[in-house]
Amino acid sequence: AKELDFSNNLYSRYPAHRLPAELVRDNALAASGLLVPQIGGPSVYPYQPAGLWEALATRNATIYVQNHGDSLYRRSLYTILKRSAPPPSMLNFDATDRSYCVVRRQKTASPLQALVLMNDPQFVEAARILAEKMVKSAPQVAARLEYGFQALISRKPRAGELLELSHLFEKQLAYFQQHPQLASQLLKVGEFPRDAQLNAAEVAAFTIVASTLMNFDEFSVKR
Repeated sequence: AKELDFSNNLYSRYPAHRLPAELVRDNALAASGLLVPQIGGPSVYPYQPAGLWEALATRNATIYVQNHGDSLYRRSLYTILKRSAPPPSMLNFDATDRSYCVVRRQKTASPLQALVLMNDPQFVEAARILAEKMVKSAPQVAARLEYGFQALISRKPRAGELLELSHLFEKQLAYFQQHPQLASQLLKVGEFPRDAQLNAAEVAAFTIVASTLMNFDEFSVKR
């Protein structure tokens, strides 16, 4: 496209840009199958760092009471937003605190965004559930990796990418086989129940793979 239409006069492509904060979270939930598509209803209270409202709010709803069940997986559109204590994961992806009108959000790239994708319970849980789907999708490791890659990146992995993911999986599998307690700890993140019939070390290894893919540029950047 660049060779045929270098100046983009024909609009043959669109400049790369990061997805809005809400869609980054929704995409992770959708890829894992956790996203609840219900339309309408009251605001929901998903995962949030403990004590945040108590530390920042001076009056009116000073205690954050997290929801459970399907409310944890509603679209980000329905997440409660308190201006004095907005959801930190959203702020890290440049969502506004709604204290004043913002015509166009800024788009930054910071290490905090990678830390959210690697450590926020919502993303770890989504990676864990997607890992279970990867295990169930096929008997071969390569096919499982392709399933997870396509679910998150919307294309099949290239040969080099698949090789790197295979090495990552093998390394993590050996690690979790040697440290079963850490595998069990990882699989406890989030409220959605795990499939106890699946091998814990294997699912934990694929969870790390899925989490790594969520940090892949193409997961959060539209090209």
